[in-house]
Amino acid sequence: MIKEWLEEYNPQNEGEILSALREIMQEITLAALSRTDFFEKAAFYGRTALRIFYGLDRYSEDLDFSLLKPDSNFSIEPYFKTILDEFISLGLTVSINEKKKTKQTTIDSAFLKAETIWQEIVLEEIIKETGVRSNKTLKIKLEVDRQPPLNFQTEEKLLLRPFSFYVKSFTKPCLFADKLHALLFRKWKNRVKGRDWYDLEWYIRKGVPLDMNHFLSRAKDTNDWKEDTISKEQIINLLLEKIESVSFKSIKEDVVRFIKDDEVLNIWNAQYFKDLIDKMKVEDLS
Repeated sequence: MIKEWLEEYNPQNEGEILSALREIMQEITLAALSRTDFFEKAAFYGRTALRIFYGLDRYSEDLDFSLLKPDSNFSIEPYFKTILDEFISLGLTVSINEKKKTKQTTIDSAFLKAETIWQEIVLEEIIKETGVRSNKTLKIKLEVDRQPPLNFQTEEKLLLRPFSFYVKSFTKPCLFADKLHALLFRKWKNRVKGRDWYDLEWYIRKGVPLDMNHFLSRAKDTNDWKEDTISKEQIINLLLEKIESVSFKSIKEDVVRFIKDDEVLNIWNAQYFKDLIDKMKVEDLS
């Protein structure tokens, strides 16, 4: 089944094979969680949700979840056995290790790390054709926000493998709100994350409206916005300030590793993104 699943991705090189395998790992993990009460307590969000359910054309290693209501005592550990059993049922072996925290955080984290047997089982018949080395490590990261900003909307999304199941996920406008908050306010010091700009372009090109309620909740939660309301014009101004402060050369250098066609970046510059955000849609505050 795994080999057939992988073939559906039609990978053309080693990088695409490994990316597809990570996504297969992600969907197996989601399937395992669907067997439990996890999605009664949490919703799936982030780049991987956007890719799996809405077609974002770049991969991500993370599985990000938000509790539906704050719970500082929530632990993901009770779900580990179900995840391990799901992989075993498919003839695969993985280990799950809790992430060592260097500082206190509301994010409950773990690493799902594939053992060598995972790579050997899946890659064995195509190593000669692709040159993939079976000793490469595959891992995905699980994160659960136990104290999330609220005012988000969810919907049930269907996946068909390894069996048919539903996942509670943020809606696209709320996913957009999370992404825009990250682009505007994430504290990267001197780092540039071009992937955020790639995703911003994707949302606007797809005509996805921004959920203003959830964006405002996130901005207030991180103390990046003090007022009780925010307008589209104010968000546009924040974006214009950000556009003027970044290097698009560095942005393109960061994102090029994660996309198939780097020619789509040729148009990227400050003026392009200024024109792009003029086309951004928003859902009014309720």
